[in-house]
Amino acid sequence: MASDPATGLTCRANGDKAPGRGSASGRSCRHLSESETDGGPTVRSLARLCSRDEEERAAALEELSQGVLVGLGLDRPGSARLSKPTLLHLLRLSGSCPLQEVRERATELLRTAQEQGVEVPRALASGPSAFIPAKQTLREGTDQNILIESFLSLGRVDHITMVMALHPAYLSCFLRTQHALLELDGPLPHHWRHYIAAMAAARHHCSYLVQQHSAGFLDAGGEESWLSSLEHAPTKLRSLQTLNKLLAHRPWLITQQHIQELVCPGADPRWSLAELIHAVVLMAQAHSLCSFVWGCGLNPEPDHIGGYTFQPPSPSHFPRSPNSPAHEDGRQELVDGAMEVEVLMQRMVELQQQEEECTQEEMVTRFEKERSESIPTAVVRGAPPDLVLCLVEDQEFRYEDFAPRGEQSPATMRAQDYSWEDHGYSLVNRLLPDMGQLLDEKFQVVSNLTYNRMAMHEGVDTHTLRKALWNYIHCLYGIRYDDYDYGSVNELLERSLKVFVKTMACHPEQTTAHVYHSFWRHFRHSEKVHANLIVMEARLQAALLYTLRAITHYMR
Repeated sequence: MASDPATGLTCRANGDKAPGRGSASGRSCRHLSESETDGGPTVRSLARLCSRDEEERAAALEELSQGVLVGLGLDRPGSARLSKPTLLHLLRLSGSCPLQEVRERATELLRTAQEQGVEVPRALASGPSAFIPAKQTLREGTDQNILIESFLSLGRVDHITMVMALHPAYLSCFLRTQHALLELDGPLPHHWRHYIAAMAAARHHCSYLVQQHSAGFLDAGGEESWLSSLEHAPTKLRSLQTLNKLLAHRPWLITQQHIQELVCPGADPRWSLAELIHAVVLMAQAHSLCSFVWGCGLNPEPDHIGGYTFQPPSPSHFPRSPNSPAHEDGRQELVDGAMEVEVLMQRMVELQQQEEECTQEEMVTRFEKERSESIPTAVVRGAPPDLVLCLVEDQEFRYEDFAPRGEQSPATMRAQDYSWEDHGYSLVNRLLPDMGQLLDEKFQVVSNLTYNRMAMHEGVDTHTLRKALWNYIHCLYGIRYDDYDYGSVNELLERSLKVFVKTMACHPEQTTAHVYHSFWRHFRHSEKVHANLIVMEARLQAALLYTLRAITHYMR
């Protein structure tokens, strides 16, 4: 298990510009700092809170406190004044900073401000997820060391990091990949990277990621007008819209022609292959991260729109926390959930012991059955906020089944003809050095991640279940493995799990608490997060494979 999740990311002390400005989603550690004219904390003191030197961090904490107290004008009664960004920064530190001394001091400063008559904000949610109770997330063994490392590296611990920290080995390689995509040297300007990621997140109406990357875009020197309308962005960026919507909703439709229109010598504006592969990975990564955000029910950050309020709680207000599904229908729910686990355990054992081999024809038949199975999806949500819609072109273009019943479907992609291991990995590494290695590490970690337990059982080999999940997602995307028996998918993935997986992989914006709680009712939340990670990475690889195949065809 990795102990250094963000190697090479340092939030420099003394106000130096940090190379790792992004959070898990690219959020700057200085974004919410206010100008020094309001008498509040300075950029310098906030940045120094990330110092790995305890003495310097303590000094920075004192400097932060003094800056706030000066802003409150305790020596000048009636002159209390703190900026909104300063208050929101304190709110975030008070709720999510893994360093106890920083968290307690921020809480104390907010209390002092309130006593001086300043309207202080409060977070609208009690934890990072609307689906996972905050106390239960901590009780399930969150590694505090990796959260501290993330704070010292990135300047904040966002909700993505807090939930992913249930699986530290994965979080470590995820953060390295995000840092390389958004911060290290590469063919695309840094502000373009965040803008591309924001455009991608907007396809799935993910306000959470749009706000994160919009902040990163502005921090990297981007023009605010670009965020108000795609029309204000450069033509070259807008030319990605067709590829963006196909990658998000129907990647199997991506062809050599789409690549040629962007990179051929006559294209105007023209993308280099290195620039294009960087943009493709950014978009595909953002699309898949949307699945994680929606699938885990992540709440808005406390300093995001929708994450805080300046209104005091009403007398009738009680903090909401989703009910554990074990309590929704009482004792019968407990019994049913336990039976589901036992049945799944038995099926896994039987499949592992199965010696009978199917013919190739039967394998194909079972694949087609899974691919064309009708799985209903959840309720359609209301219109997303304007900050999302202004970055979306062709809003009506959505996911459609790869193979609707009774219709002619596109040709299946056989993994033996084009795979990540044999084709995609080397192409990405050639065009965007080291990125193929980073992506491959993520795929390998999530595929092999296991704690040898399942619900209340220990010492369980979960390989067949993890493989069934991965291959089912690729099946939804029209990718077939000739040597895999898709009958295993039907044996191991009960219908409510298929509904969750398809919703999250194909149109995550329609994921609801009911969809989340309906599957694996007796499993730990950390196990459901693990399933989310598998869906996220399998979806990412599937989308990349179609695009990389089109690029390969163009290069021939």
